[in-house]
Amino acid sequence: MRLSDEDLEALLANPESDRSERKEAYSRDVREKLCQAICAFANDLPGHRQPGVVFVGVRDDGTPVNLAITGDLLETLAGIRADGNIQPIPSMTVEKRTLLGAEVAVVTVHPSDAPPVRYKGRTYIRVGPRGSIAGRQDESILNERRRHRDLPFDLQPVPLATLADLSRVVFESEYLTAAFAADVLEANDRTYEERLTACRMIESVQNPVPTVMGSLVLATRTRDLIPCAYVQFLRVDGPEWDAPILDEAAIDGRMSEVIRRLDDKLRAHISTSVDVHSADTEKRRPDYPLAALQQLARNAIMHRSYEGTHAPIRVTWFSDRIEILNPGGPYGVVTVANFGQAGVTDYRNPHLAEAMKTQGYVQRFGVGIATARRLLRENGNPPAQFDPQETRVLVTVRK
Repeated sequence: MRLSDEDLEALLANPESDRSERKEAYSRDVREKLCQAICAFANDLPGHRQPGVVFVGVRDDGTPVNLAITGDLLETLAGIRADGNIQPIPSMTVEKRTLLGAEVAVVTVHPSDAPPVRYKGRTYIRVGPRGSIAGRQDESILNERRRHRDLPFDLQPVPLATLADLSRVVFESEYLTAAFAADVLEANDRTYEERLTACRMIESVQNPVPTVMGSLVLATRTRDLIPCAYVQFLRVDGPEWDAPILDEAAIDGRMSEVIRRLDDKLRAHISTSVDVHSADTEKRRPDYPLAALQQLARNAIMHRSYEGTHAPIRVTWFSDRIEILNPGGPYGVVTVANFGQAGVTDYRNPHLAEAMKTQGYVQRFGVGIATARRLLRENGNPPAQFDPQETRVLVTVRK
């Protein structure tokens, strides 16, 4: 829903509104407050089910300051969504509008269907015109607000799973410490089930059934619960499928275990050449840059479809190329036509993406393909080839 000029000017005129935040200009210090406000609007604790708005270029009294709204400023504001500090990824738009006769940057934030939303491990809410950190009762309200029918697949419950299938040790010693700020954990007296619910690992305290996300991140028998949750690795001694097999493995387990074991496979099969003639010091160059392969493989884990298929991700290493086949075609605003274009990204599994960011396997969102392309270019490899189809995406990387 795009708010009209009249709607926006009404928000500007009401300094007591809990749906608006005003800033005269943008700076690094202001960014922190903006991120907290975006998080609070996404949580929508008052239950307005209407967007919250951050105005940049406006005084506290709602009058514009005639700030120059440049493309760089709008791009910087839009980048807040992709830097990975607000989880799950908020639905927001950034645009330049003319309000009360002056240009203003408008950030419109839509209420999340899967609260609580957190910024740097803290849940921010709006209490009147001011923001604050959510208490236990506030988070309980937000947890209960999830609309089951509208949830993405990664938050759907797994009927065969039980609470006993999740590793409490991994959750408390690895995930929680990465997901929340230390002071929040110290002050937290929530039960185990309440913490799992807050992290979206189970449906609710009342119905503690693990979600798809919880099963992928914490389950001790992940593949029993989600049969397609593994990577089929194959190394052959030739350029065709019928070449002799040098190595093969079905890599399964919790998501972090799959990523680490796949990294080990990639690392083990990379060959490094040594040039001692073209310079005074020897030069080492791998046939494939590890970091580029990691980006592409993790992209596949994040964006693949876990619904309606038993197909694994396939990593096939030929003598002249590597193919990564990802079940699940382009999703949302990403199409076959615009796949891989800068700034065009969407998330089939937004909460799994959150978990990957929390555990350190993703640093920023929406840059994986661009990063892989750069690393391949710097290493001297040909550009990666992307072949997106309706039900799968094939990536080919050549020596």
